[in-house]
Amino acid sequence: MFKKILRLATVVLFIAVALPASSSAIVSETAKTNPTEKIVDPKVQVLLNRLEQIKSMDRSTMTKVERKELRKEVKDIRKEMKTINNGVYLSVGAIIIIILLLILIL
Repeated sequence: MFKKILRLATVVLFIAVALPASSSAIVSETAKTNPTEKIVDPKVQVLLNRLEQIKSMDRSTMTKVERKELRKEVKDIRKEMKTINNGVYLSVGAIIIIILLLILIL
């Protein structure tokens, strides 16, 4: 019984390690075929443009309060970009744990 679980866990581990490598290869292939074609949400593009404007500003002439407001604005922009993306990310370790729990339960 223990050997079966160990063997299965080993197979799952190898699959989990191999999946990110193969998916990145697929992404790089699609990037090679259409490198200029990139779909970006217009809201995200506006936020990115504002970040670039802030980055190019000369902050040495600003007062401490103005710099603090800029930092706050950058933080707010980054939070908003995270909410726009709506992504759910799972690490490889989390996926392995979920699979092992499913195996043990079933």
